[in-house]
Amino acid sequence: MSANSAPDPAVPRPENVRRPVRSFVLRQGRMSPAQQRALDELLPRHGLPFAGAPLDWQHVFGRAAPVVLEIGFGMGATTAEIAAAHPERDFVGIEVHAPGVGSLLRELDRRALANVRVIRHDAVEVVDAMIPPGSLAGIHVFFPDPWPKKRHHKRRLLKPDFVHALALRLAPGGYLHIATDWSDYAEEMLATLGVERLLANTVEGFAPRPESRPQTKFERRGTRLGHPVFDLVFSRK
Repeated sequence: MSANSAPDPAVPRPENVRRPVRSFVLRQGRMSPAQQRALDELLPRHGLPFAGAPLDWQHVFGRAAPVVLEIGFGMGATTAEIAAAHPERDFVGIEVHAPGVGSLLRELDRRALANVRVIRHDAVEVVDAMIPPGSLAGIHVFFPDPWPKKRHHKRRLLKPDFVHALALRLAPGGYLHIATDWSDYAEEMLATLGVERLLANTVEGFAPRPESRPQTKFERRGTRLGHPVFDLVFSRK
């Protein structure tokens, strides 16, 4: 378009483009030199770049094994612990914050874990574009951001549309395990999962903490302070 051409009114100006509501804010977390080195050196080995096509798990891991997706793994300690305890399974962790990604990569290297891959990208977009329907043995969403202020509730991750998308990615009999220490979010999630036609609650109401979910240091601290933790475990019909 020449400098004198009028802009096409059918093409939205950048400032008028509607941005999607995201469940996270990219904070400038402090990166340690070791975490940065892990990002530079280990992400090419353990990472998967965002792509617009479904993944082939056997190609990704070099074997046929049950695959578990974890959304928002934080600093990655729980991810590494579960993966080390279950070498017969493969794990894919999604996280947007660089320090956490670097921390998990260091732990994978320290433990020599070959059954974990990391995607640093928005989980909603990853699930939509990269996770094949019916391909997952399980999904973990441990302590997602509760966005406690009412005006921010629209940012909560586990809304009906996304829960349905997760359910579609589970194989029959696969499980969705969610944990939170925020009571009103727990009740909201219980109601949302309860009306998802593809899912069935494995218990009546909230589940006891499965032995397979390690306690984090923040959870232990909250327990000492009397904060309840809510687990929800639903299975794909």
